[in-house]
Amino acid sequence: MKTLPQDQRPLAGLVVLDFSQFLSGPLCTLKLADLGARVIKVERPGIGDLCRHLYLSDTNIDGDNTLFHAINRNKESITADLRNADDRERLRGLLKTADVMVQNFRPGVIERQGFGYDAVREINPRIIYGSISGYGEEGPWKDQPGQDLLAQARSGLLWLTGSESDPPMPMGLAVADMLAGNALAQGILAALVGRGIHGRGARVDTSLLEAMIDFQFEVLTTHLNDGRRAPRRSSVSGAHAYLGAPYGVYRTSDSYLAVAMTPSLRTLGELMEIDGLAPYYDDGSALMRHRDEIKAIMASAIERRSTADWLAILQPADIWCSEVLDWPALLDSEAWSLLDFEQVISRSAGKELAALRGPIRINGQVLKSARAAPALGADQDRIFNALLAETMPAGSGGTMMPGDTQVRISGD
Repeated sequence: MKTLPQDQRPLAGLVVLDFSQFLSGPLCTLKLADLGARVIKVERPGIGDLCRHLYLSDTNIDGDNTLFHAINRNKESITADLRNADDRERLRGLLKTADVMVQNFRPGVIERQGFGYDAVREINPRIIYGSISGYGEEGPWKDQPGQDLLAQARSGLLWLTGSESDPPMPMGLAVADMLAGNALAQGILAALVGRGIHGRGARVDTSLLEAMIDFQFEVLTTHLNDGRRAPRRSSVSGAHAYLGAPYGVYRTSDSYLAVAMTPSLRTLGELMEIDGLAPYYDDGSALMRHRDEIKAIMASAIERRSTADWLAILQPADIWCSEVLDWPALLDSEAWSLLDFEQVISRSAGKELAALRGPIRINGQVLKSARAAPALGADQDRIFNALLAETMPAGSGGTMMPGDTQVRISGD
């Protein structure tokens, strides 16, 4: 697919000053960067975003781990020490030119450093100020570490994943961070549209916990309206605590088969020639009340044939089902190739690494960029010389950063 040039993207010309680190805030600003915004990371001198060195795997590229590269590509980097008065003043100068500021410190930390919303709004009344915390700005959890697994654990999600006999099951992704980052990006975009209408800046807040609650809004709404009964995971082929049979993943003779929707249990049973389902055909509530019995009968039958055999039988009959792919199989598929999701990004000294583009296409064009995650402070002189030429006295120096190494980041 053709790549839309950066200067033709919807947010081209927008300047984002990104004080965040780890995953949730940088995920938000990555989305803005892919849409054309100029994102400037503000990092600790000598240390940078702690995510540069956070353990994810044993893969290290050009001194930084793959997680940092994945969520900080297409950005620039400066360093700043918020304990340094000169650095704070230079940051205030940058904020005068910025459209958006993003931070994910714990509640109260950024305010003590002089860059809370009220202080920044005095510098730039039109600023869109985005914040991610762990659990909100008040309450008993506000000072607790805002970390993905901990937010998942407090959200109730762990009792929805897996089967009934399983212990609480976290998702295998940092889903709280990712959803919070996407929610903040959505809120920032809405605030930018609003500013274009009425000229006012805005503060946009979310938290890992709010993102996790929103993620569950469909089933939580059911819970709130059915007497607040606790969800019960299926004991067989568990996939969704609030959906009845046949919904689940089943072992076949050679791999696995996912089965979602079916016109009726009778249609499915007769098509698959499964003995034992007939007693449930005419009971409209059987799919939930007898979920485990039905799924156990299906599981025994499905295991006797291959996945390809079942797909050949079920898909022509409009039974919603799918093979279960691992990553190698996905990456080898024609669908993957046609989506044109992979890109190569380049750092200094000819170092290249594989990456993925964002999921959005605009006017039929994808949003790729060859710019890799920045080396720490790589854009320091160029940014300050260009953006602060009129506000900073010649020869002023200093290095910069949000908080000292004792500050703990909220929201990640």
